[in-house]
Amino acid sequence: MMEPEAGQAIAVTRITKCLEDGSTSLDLSGLELSTVPESLAQLTYLKRLDLHGNQLTALPEWLGNLTALTELDLEDNPLTALPESLGNLSALTWLYLEDNQLTALPEWLGNLTALTELHLGGNPLTALPESLGNLTALTWLYLHGNQLTALPESLGNLSALTCLYLGDNPLTAMPESLGNLTALTELNLGDNQLTAMPESLGNLIALESLHLGGNQLTALPESLGNLIALESLYLGGNQLTALPESLGNLIALTTLVLGRNRLTALPESLGNLIALELLYLEDNQLTALPESVGNLTALESLHLGGNQLTALPESLGNLIALERLYLGGNQLTALPDSLGNLTDAARFGPNGR
Repeated sequence: MMEPEAGQAIAVTRITKCLEDGSTSLDLSGLELSTVPESLAQLTYLKRLDLHGNQLTALPEWLGNLTALTELDLEDNPLTALPESLGNLSALTWLYLEDNQLTALPEWLGNLTALTELHLGGNPLTALPESLGNLTALTWLYLHGNQLTALPESLGNLSALTCLYLGDNPLTAMPESLGNLTALTELNLGDNQLTAMPESLGNLIALESLHLGGNQLTALPESLGNLIALESLYLGGNQLTALPESLGNLIALTTLVLGRNRLTALPESLGNLIALELLYLEDNQLTALPESVGNLTALESLHLGGNQLTALPESLGNLIALERLYLGGNQLTALPDSLGNLTDAARFGPNGR
């Protein structure tokens, strides 16, 4: 570990060099800094400043005078608050504040209207300001690993968002305004405490990846079937007892994770998912599979362990791409003859993940 005095000396040397050569980028990361050197205030032309991995508990007010900054990295510090002057950095496009100790965000955050990426993961945030909705240029918003229990309705103003990460929070509900985020391609809400999803979910027709695993969902909205661009759907570790027929509309799906739920049956429409390559159904309460499962001819891995299956459909033998079939922990007394059609490369494992 670097001594703080040595880190300060290195920082001052780098700032001096920056002043001499007019560089617009400065890296002061990992120097164990507990304060920001005052000489940095002279670099008013600086565009990129990296202060991540230090020991900063507070930031100087004069940092807000560096109005040319477009990238500011403050990740992995013990910051508990941000100075009001940071609201002056109206040219910022990237702001990294992950892995700090921020418990709240100031309303002035909404002044940073040029932001396209905002990283706030790994803080103890319990709420977000309504002014977040002013950041209409945002394309990436990372809020995973906080203590958020609710989200502001203004979230729906962020219509340019393509990636929204909210995993590992204690969220119990999502605002209806979620459906306004029609540019989203990736939505991660895994490991929260969600009991339902709004019907407006179906408006997110550009969505390619949806992570809802590790929640308390008991049902899914029929509007799920509108997400025809969806390629990956993660629903493991919920309390689902049934799936909507509209699931069969998701013909672009290649990965479907439904393990560790309470499913007793699957819709016939499952057979429409002809692009599906990975299907996880382990640790449910399935007593039978629909014949339509034989339509999934692109399927490479099928996990059925830990259910209550007493028989398998003959159509299973149509799965000519299958390489892994997990059946352990069921009540099977026989296998269909059609399984002999499967390639010798297919492995019959005791269980899946």
